[in-house]
Amino acid sequence: MRPILPADAPAPDELLNTLLEVSQTGVMLMRPISEAGGSIIDFVLEYLNPAAQRLLGQPERPAHTLLSIYPHAGFATGIFAFYRDTFESGISRQEHFNYQYDGIDGYFRVVARAQGPLLVVSIADDNDTPRTAMQEALRRSQQAEQQARAAAETERNLLQALITQAPVAIGLFQGDDCVIGAANKLEEEILGYSAAELLGRPLLEAVPELRGQGFDELLREVARTRIPFLGQEVPAQLRQPNGRPEIRHYNFVYQPLYGPNEAMLGVVSVAVDVTEQVTARQQVQQLNEELAAVNEELHAANEEYQTANLRLLDTQLQLQRLNEELDSRVTQRTAEAQQALAEAEHQRGQARLRQELLGQILGQVPAIIVTFSGPDHRFTFFNEPYQQLVGGRAALDETAAGLLPDMVEQGLIGILDEVYKTGQPMLTRETPVEFSHEPGQRRYLDITAQPLLDAQQQVRGVQVFAMDVTERVLARSERETRQRELQTIFEQVPVPITILQGPQLLVQLANRTICELWGRSPDQVMGQPYFEAVPATAGQGFEEILAGVMHTGETFFINEQPAQLDRAHTGLPSLGYFNFAFQALRDETGSINGLVAIGTEVTDQVLARQQVHELNERLAAINEEMQATNQQLADTNHRLSRTNADLDTFVYSASHDLKSPITNVEGLLLALREHLPPEAYEYEHVPQMLAMMEDAVTRFQQTLAHLTDVSRLQQSTTDQPPEAVDLPSLVEAVRLDMGPELEAAGARLETELDGCPTVQFSAKNLRSVVYNLLSNAIKYRTPQRPPHVRLHCRHVGRQVVLEVHDNGLGLSEAQRRELFQLFRRLHNHVPGSGVGLYMVNKMVENAGGSIEVRSELGVGTTFTVFLPATE
Repeated sequence: MRPILPADAPAPDELLNTLLEVSQTGVMLMRPISEAGGSIIDFVLEYLNPAAQRLLGQPERPAHTLLSIYPHAGFATGIFAFYRDTFESGISRQEHFNYQYDGIDGYFRVVARAQGPLLVVSIADDNDTPRTAMQEALRRSQQAEQQARAAAETERNLLQALITQAPVAIGLFQGDDCVIGAANKLEEEILGYSAAELLGRPLLEAVPELRGQGFDELLREVARTRIPFLGQEVPAQLRQPNGRPEIRHYNFVYQPLYGPNEAMLGVVSVAVDVTEQVTARQQVQQLNEELAAVNEELHAANEEYQTANLRLLDTQLQLQRLNEELDSRVTQRTAEAQQALAEAEHQRGQARLRQELLGQILGQVPAIIVTFSGPDHRFTFFNEPYQQLVGGRAALDETAAGLLPDMVEQGLIGILDEVYKTGQPMLTRETPVEFSHEPGQRRYLDITAQPLLDAQQQVRGVQVFAMDVTERVLARSERETRQRELQTIFEQVPVPITILQGPQLLVQLANRTICELWGRSPDQVMGQPYFEAVPATAGQGFEEILAGVMHTGETFFINEQPAQLDRAHTGLPSLGYFNFAFQALRDETGSINGLVAIGTEVTDQVLARQQVHELNERLAAINEEMQATNQQLADTNHRLSRTNADLDTFVYSASHDLKSPITNVEGLLLALREHLPPEAYEYEHVPQMLAMMEDAVTRFQQTLAHLTDVSRLQQSTTDQPPEAVDLPSLVEAVRLDMGPELEAAGARLETELDGCPTVQFSAKNLRSVVYNLLSNAIKYRTPQRPPHVRLHCRHVGRQVVLEVHDNGLGLSEAQRRELFQLFRRLHNHVPGSGVGLYMVNKMVENAGGSIEVRSELGVGTTFTVFLPATE
């Protein structure tokens, strides 16, 4: 047979090593791990070539097994099952996998085959292969689920840390009596009472010192109106630690708290004691010490629980050895039945001693221990904790089902049946149980049930060890409930709060208020390094401040920090000032792993101080400039009056003097038409040029007429004195004149004039105003919808307000600024001269009024005319 390799090829081992090294496809050699029955339970990674090392991020010979490194390769993805079945089949198999766990995210093409005691695996990146829509949807769903689970866990941990370490007082008040539903440690300190004295009680009953100070009325008002209340440096007389009442000052916010469907849950109070900043630092330090003490207590409790578990395990081992020894002795006595009675009595005595010793050991174990024998589970031993658990109803040699029917109802006898039947131990965690002697009282047990075997390894009974973990379960449930409540609170409080995590200061929590302060949305900042999420703060010294808090753990305060805010809808100034406290966050070991920043707004105090200073300076400057300004204004008004008069005279004269020449030009054009020979019209440009010249003359005449009208407007105040005008009749006359125009456009005109039956204005000018505004609303309509024009009038104070609204083309901001300029046209698709709105504006201004325009491009325009109301 012809050799596969060239004659001068290197040795097969060398060639194989080179091929594995240069291969762009990952290659793995895995050795199966089998249990006693022969089933494969895992694989050892014997070798990974360089491509596989790069693809999986592992060394050449990983120190751990497949399922240890990639636990999700089991039931979650089916990869382990593929390897196991391939090895057992002995044939080559291939499969595609999408793996998004354990630091790996991608599609892979895997080919495997058993070779002797090893499984040879080829693995390649398959991300470039097109996927079906279902595959992509599944992948996105898995990614979203993992990200959501990780985000939820991170938020839960951060929220718990924030609640525990927040350096502000937080309370929840519900109902008309202001029942205290929640209060953190600082809230208890401010009110002067413990949580046991506060929670579940009306505010004035729990804290009688607040009677007559009005805080309960404020809470009820916020709950009724659903409008938050902000208190700045409000005095309050409260009981202090020395037992005597004392007046201190607080900044606080009462914020309504909403549940599903906007239901009112109560009012949240967030307060800061601003009497002394030193006192605030001491309170934060005290909170850290208390948290450290709690951590120490939890650590000690964990150590005690571990010690108890070790003692319980040791007892189980002793019991197992003693049971095996007892079974061996019983078998030996049966085989040696013919021995002397004295020796048998001696053996029985020894057995009794061992049983007594076993009973003493089990009786001292701080756990629930009970043993049963036979398929009907008769009691053979139980200690005092078990007897207390079942209310003293247990009795030796009696069946558990007969004495304790509630064990049958709750499935506990089923556990014994399963262990006795299969011979396999069973372990349950936090199993709920209730017994008839304690109706309504539920306990939770960690239960270990294991078989008791005789010398022939046959099941002869069941032994049960259990730990009462009721307090742990109830405490966790209470913590979770508190956590959900406080999470809702922090999302709604109007105090700026953020949590920055890790050395990079990643933004892990930012409530709505601080996002508004930053001018960013939550999506723009969450998970980002702080100085990348809020770049405006970089280079202003914040880097050193935050680094100092992370290094020393000391709280840092910034007073009167300016911030640009977007809160035009509130009527408050956009530039705000805040006091910020930066507080380190610590993990269970006491190490600093982040910080929390909480701010309180002091804009009113800063602005008030600035305004006083500015007013003093401005008054001094105004007094110096007043006399000079008055003289300049008088001179300017005189010059403007003369200039306006000269301009009016020039415009009128120019328009009048130009009429005669343009009339002559028009006559010459008529004469030219009459004297041109017929053959001249055969040239195509001659008729076109004549028409263009006639059109130019017509437009020039119109312009002269408009100039004459403009010059006359300056005299309209005296020439057109105000008179009582019947507005509904005037509008109806305009409607009749515009009838053909309205009908051709398919327009709908609505009027509401009951508020202004009579208007004091020049009738001629008012008709011109109304006609121009309605005509423009029809002319500048949009083809996307039928025109809809609304005209209504009302009295506002000492003014008559006439408003025309349309749904037409609308104006941009640049167009709106040029709207009233003379001869300025903003749309050229309809005829017009650009004079109408200029004249309307002049008429209104000459009468002492004004015009405002609101418009949105593509939506419509509203003209609002303000006219003085004559008494």
